[in-house]
Amino acid sequence: MRKLLLFTITLVLLCFAPAQAADVNTVKATIVKHAIEMGVDPAIALSIARTESGFSHNARSSHGAVGVFQLMPSTARRMGLNPYSLNDNIKGGIMYYKAMYKMFGSVELALAAYNAGPGNVKRYKAVPPYAETRRFVSKIMKDYHYYKANPDPAMVKAKAAQTAAKKPAATTATVMTKPQIPAATLEIVKAKDINAVKVEVVDETPLDLEIEATSLAI
Repeated sequence: MRKLLLFTITLVLLCFAPAQAADVNTVKATIVKHAIEMGVDPAIALSIARTESGFSHNARSSHGAVGVFQLMPSTARRMGLNPYSLNDNIKGGIMYYKAMYKMFGSVELALAAYNAGPGNVKRYKAVPPYAETRRFVSKIMKDYHYYKANPDPAMVKAKAAQTAAKKPAATTATVMTKPQIPAATLEIVKAKDINAVKVEVVDETPLDLEIEATSLAI
């Protein structure tokens, strides 16, 4: 009876346990991939994710933000994305940062808007004077400069793949050969009869010359 009870408890725990989270290297590789595809510097994308969640897709905030980029479910839905999907969460975070950068034209202001909302950045026309937001921007900028000087292995691997893709494919040299003409089709002309060649030379006094030949050697 005791063994049956333990088995039942274990089965219930397995059924309700969350799915195994993607490992950090997989998360980083996915961030770099989507950042490159979306035209965003992978260094800034990795820096945001590191500060927001430590690259954990299981991260949840007390405000309701979820995933690697700590998206609010309502914000993700407006973008047509599922915040609980790793790929969608990453794409949503990068998309939102890119939109903020396009709006303000500055990395620091885009980060401030990511944290405090674009309305507050517009209100102060600078990084808002909120301690949390200023810590957020400062931390990410520090990580960003670190990644630029010391690229993450995921960035190095992606760059190597891009370089390899740009290399021209090896080509096989084509050797041009002289066309072969069948011997049967060759006609060797040894001589040509010339009956009469009449050449008229124009000078002050016209002259008629006649050249007769019986054969011309080739």
